Amino acid sequence: MSPRAQVIVQSHPLWRLRLRRGLPRYLLSAVSLFGILASARLTLFPPRPVQIAPVSAPGATLDRAAEAYAVLFARRYLTWSGAESSAGEGLEPFVGTSMEANAGLVLPAGVVQRVDWAEVVQAREPVTGTHIYTVAAQTDAQGLLYLTVGVTREASGALALSGYPAFVGPPDHVPAAPPPHGRAVDPALEVVVRRALGNYMSASSSELAADLTPEAQVSLPPNPLTVNTIGRPGWTEGSAVQVLAQASDSRGVRYTLAYELDVAKVRGRWEISAIQTDPRD
Repeated sequence: MSPRAQVIVQSHPLWRLRLRRGLPRYLLSAVSLFGILASARLTLFPPRPVQIAPVSAPGATLDRAAEAYAVLFARRYLTWSGAESSAGEGLEPFVGTSMEANAGLVLPAGVVQRVDWAEVVQAREPVTGTHIYTVAAQTDAQGLLYLTVGVTREASGALALSGYPAFVGPPDHVPAAPPPHGRAVDPALEVVVRRALGNYMSASSSELAADLTPEAQVSLPPNPLTVNTIGRPGWTEGSAVQVLAQASDSRGVRYTLAYELDVAKVRGRWEISAIQTDPRD
């Protein structure tokens, strides 16, 4: 005997039925109202761009004028003519009244020193607007000296010493790493690299042009060299080729030089697009 179908009748509150049927409409209305309110807020109170102050490491700010000011002071501070009154000749514009005369430099008579060259080799910026430069100065009496010179950029834009100088040691350094040995290039590219580099070093512009890409910009060295040997080129980590060469100048001075060449394959043939530098940079 087959079971009979049963019909179960349940009662629900009318408000619950109306809510279930109208819930999608209520949600849509709420979302629309939220969008209207958000648009009105953006119209009345537009967001302001956030200004993020650049974060720079100490010494990262470049100020060529301040560097030159430090070098000029170092040259005058270390140049002595032998007369007792020569201590710090030309230092008056730097010192003013806030420091000792001649920046505290006192020389006995007869002491002579000349500065052959001086340049900034290190810089740091302990506070904004004040640089501490390490100036390397080659002197004929004491050899290579390192002098720190503090320079401040005043609110007016003028430069001024921020204090007395100090003798310091050189920047930290380690012996040079051995030149990298990149993956060897194919024989066809090696021939082009050797030929192009030889023509470049000897300043043979017409011969070099045959191995350059049409858009290549190459500036030849002003003093041609006689090429002695050119090593085996190898690939760098990028798409360039590196190679060591030995050459001599007109006086017989011999150099070991490292070059990097950008290369490109044009219609199945290797060509050179740059040698060591880009003169347009």
